Amino acid sequence: MADSILIFDSGVGGLSVLAQVRAQFPETCLNYLMDAEMFPYGNRDDDQLAKRIVDVCVRACDKYSPALLVLACNTASTLALPQLRTALNIPVVGVVPAIRVAGERYSKDSMSTFGLLATPATIRRPYTDKLINDFASHCHVQRFGSKELVTIAEQKIRGEPIDQALQDHLEPWLQQNPTMKTVVLGCTHFPLLRDELEAYWPDIDWIDSGEAVARQALRIFPADPAGKQTIHLIWTGSKRPEGVSQYLSQFGQVVLEASLE
Repeated sequence: MADSILIFDSGVGGLSVLAQVRAQFPETCLNYLMDAEMFPYGNRDDDQLAKRIVDVCVRACDKYSPALLVLACNTASTLALPQLRTALNIPVVGVVPAIRVAGERYSKDSMSTFGLLATPATIRRPYTDKLINDFASHCHVQRFGSKELVTIAEQKIRGEPIDQALQDHLEPWLQQNPTMKTVVLGCTHFPLLRDELEAYWPDIDWIDSGEAVARQALRIFPADPAGKQTIHLIWTGSKRPEGVSQYLSQFGQVVLEASLE
């Protein structure tokens, strides 16, 4: 599948990026790879994760021969992007929190406030500190690390009710920061909850990196107008990813592959 794109995440979070990639590549075969056996990444050691991410992605690329790899996961991008670019002979596109976008919205003459909503590991990483120092040092960045939102997003994809859990989880933080009108969704799971976030808190501008990642992919790998719309769902471990194939069906014909292991 040398004309295909491989999109990688630990769970369903990368589906938010896949949606943006599909918008830019409406006729291209997409492969969605979930490292379900190691999910959630937030509970793992960084060194262990970096080795794991490289291993899984290299094996998937060897098997499916994509033209491009998209790391649709902030953790994978911050831990393994340089190693994968060295290990693979195809382009690799990563994703980072849209802190630069948020910082550019505010004048450097005033200390405005925006939020960063990400996993606990992401908000603590030196990489995140550098993004804030480089692009948003003129702002107050209110960080909120949440493992719960990852779980809530996974529940939504499985078709389970999430409304009250989402409101109860975020409302205290948002009430503590009433002047905060922009929130960066710094985990690819979180844009899967955009409809609910915008319905409950319509005065807040929720921004993420998915569209920018898809545009970068298009600059590297021009869309094939004569390609196939098929989406191959690949996962690690023995448990099939419930609900994911149904969600993916809106973007093309879904083919369930065997586990990568």
